[in-house]
Amino acid sequence: MNENRSIFSIDGITGMLIATVLLLVILVGLIAWSMNVQTSSAANYYDIKDEASIKMIGSKQADHVVDVKK
Repeated sequence: MNENRSIFSIDGITGMLIATVLLLVILVGLIAWSMNVQTSSAANYYDIKDEASIKMIGSKQADHVVDVKK
């Protein structure tokens, strides 16, 4: 049997705490990044020019979309 065990080894409580803290840091980073993306996307909206000339088939819709910046 393995008699050289410790509760504070990397396989025990310490490893669990390291994994939990690492996952929480990743979660906070992704939340901050998503809030930054949402803020920049909300400030950048689009406008459509010449709505009457847009065809359902055969028209390039990207030609009618204008990026409006403040």
